[in-house]
Amino acid sequence: MTKKYYLLLMLLLSGIRTIMAQPVAIFDRLETDLGTILWKMPVTVTFQVTNRGNEPLVITYADTDCGCTVAEWTQEPIAPKGTGKISATFDAGLLGKFQKSIGVYTNMNDTPIYLTLKGCVASRLENYEQTHPFQIGTVRIDCNDVAFPDAQQGEKPVAEIQIINTGESEYAPIMMHLPSYIEAKAIPDTLQRKQAGVLRLTLNTEKIPTPGLMTTSIYLARFPGDKVSKENEIRLSGIIIPDFSKMTTYQKAMAPALTLSSQTVRIVPFGNKKKQSFNILLTNNGKSTLKIEALHVSDTNLGVSLRKNKLGPGESCKMKVTINKEIANNKEGKAHLMMITNDPKNPKVIIEVVKE
Repeated sequence: MTKKYYLLLMLLLSGIRTIMAQPVAIFDRLETDLGTILWKMPVTVTFQVTNRGNEPLVITYADTDCGCTVAEWTQEPIAPKGTGKISATFDAGLLGKFQKSIGVYTNMNDTPIYLTLKGCVASRLENYEQTHPFQIGTVRIDCNDVAFPDAQQGEKPVAEIQIINTGESEYAPIMMHLPSYIEAKAIPDTLQRKQAGVLRLTLNTEKIPTPGLMTTSIYLARFPGDKVSKENEIRLSGIIIPDFSKMTTYQKAMAPALTLSSQTVRIVPFGNKKKQSFNILLTNNGKSTLKIEALHVSDTNLGVSLRKNKLGPGESCKMKVTINKEIANNKEGKAHLMMITNDPKNPKVIIEVVKE
């Protein structure tokens, strides 16, 4: 090989490495609907960003489209797999509907990533039941069943609960029975009469050793010395998937590959039968062992059995799904099975149960 062609080859390889080595910014969400908020009552929203690339991510600037929105962001470089945040505080100066944008500039490229806040500003809230339907003591919240965004192990997804103090005295939100992997922060830490705020919850997946479905409950104290009960319970859930960010090109080529004979179970009228059973064939079309890391059902009337949770290359196995007749009383929507695997292309697989 001549020096000329050798130099050309090295330049080409260097360019490929440059393209492959770069930060990748993934936000937990790009839009937040604040619902109805009070005029001149600032509301702060935090967007979490994860660096899914293999080089440090730098947030260089966050540009808001009006003076009523102020943005703050993580200043230090975000390492691969690390997380940072963009916090936007909106102080409404006008009544009515609004939509505000924050353009986030990073070292990925020159094109900003746009985050959006929207909602409606009111001079006062006449009906708290519409915007904050759940009553806990003298405060109301917009939800009591919180789902974190799906996260890889090591990430810290964030969820927020909107809260308003409907009482006549100030109220300091206190969360009880927090597990070690949940962090909670009230913004502001004390709510004055009729003041709205946010309960910010962070899930630290580093403290959860295995992937799969996380469910727990925390409790919002109604008064100092309060006890836990169904009346002040807030349910939390999240799905943690394995981290594939460090896989090499060779490892990806040799990865397992799951295929299923069906991802839908269609139940027919039960008649006099109490149960129905179905078989789904799982096959590993990859080049290494497929592992079923976790298997969950969304309804207690669903049963699932799998003889093997590891399949070698080319191996197949039947998964039996059993459905009780009582599932017809499920009013919360479609039931489903969820499978967590070590297939990087199918880490979370949903099998829907559909009624005919």
